[in-house]
Amino acid sequence: MCSFWFCLSYSFKAMVWVKSEVILSIYIITFLIGLPANILALYAFSVKIHNKPTPTDILLLNLTVSDLLFLFFLPLKMYEAASGMQWYLPEFLCSITSYTFFSTIYTSSLLLMAVSVVRYLAVAFPITYRKLHKPFYSVVASTIIWLLTTAHCSIVFIIQHHPDLSQSNTSVCYENFTEQQLAILLPVRLEFFVMLCLVPLMVCLFCYLRCIWILYMFPRISPGQKKKAIGMALGTLAVFLVCVFPYNFSHVLGFYTGHSPSWRYYTLLLSAFNTCLDPIIFYFSSSTFCITIKMSICKMLGLRQGQAAIQRESTIADIGQE
Repeated sequence: MCSFWFCLSYSFKAMVWVKSEVILSIYIITFLIGLPANILALYAFSVKIHNKPTPTDILLLNLTVSDLLFLFFLPLKMYEAASGMQWYLPEFLCSITSYTFFSTIYTSSLLLMAVSVVRYLAVAFPITYRKLHKPFYSVVASTIIWLLTTAHCSIVFIIQHHPDLSQSNTSVCYENFTEQQLAILLPVRLEFFVMLCLVPLMVCLFCYLRCIWILYMFPRISPGQKKKAIGMALGTLAVFLVCVFPYNFSHVLGFYTGHSPSWRYYTLLLSAFNTCLDPIIFYFSSSTFCITIKMSICKMLGLRQGQAAIQRESTIADIGQE
């Protein structure tokens, strides 16, 4: 009997170690790839918005800021994973880290939805789009999205710091909830799934499938432009289905089973890796990401002819966005 419990304890410790090792590895890869890619994107969109802002560029700039906020707090989660998923830092850092993580995940999904709506209006209703083609509307939409997600995710502070909700285990960060905490948290997570995941997913599906169909029906559009539109649509939908949906679907199962699924934390890794995939969406959604970086490289190398060629490319792209 003693041997059995020793083996069981050893197996559990090995499982936790492997879990921590996998989580730490994913976090490190995400940080090393996502941070420079998003800093590059931040520079590119900042330059473009300073010169000639478009609604899509403003939305993608906000998406970049959201990803960078996520990445700035990622080292704290890396430290947690390196400590065997134990939280040895102050408790308020746990609350702020969890709040930032969840807020930025849902902010990204809503911003991707907003980009899909802008693209759909540009293709399906070009006259209306030109009338509404003002940066002000994108700024308002971005502000509403930030307020919506940050207000939703304030549940983190309520669960962890409300006097009537006691923590069952303070050695871990936002895990091992009590029955009182789950009674509040699980219904809220279900609402998160519906409002902040399912609705944006349905909107993106409708907008991008309609865009592909409309562009396909226009014979004067070049195959290259059609291919770019399809790539943009599939890339955005892939981010939702692979990186956002699995984590949010765990909310549905958690609500009906009465507890968080054991695999929920691994789906959060997919959401974290989303910060590496967003720059790919930038490539398909805006010519800014490529053109601004090319201009910067040519300026550093003193290639004036290259700058002129890229400037012509930028002008053509801007005309296409009009």
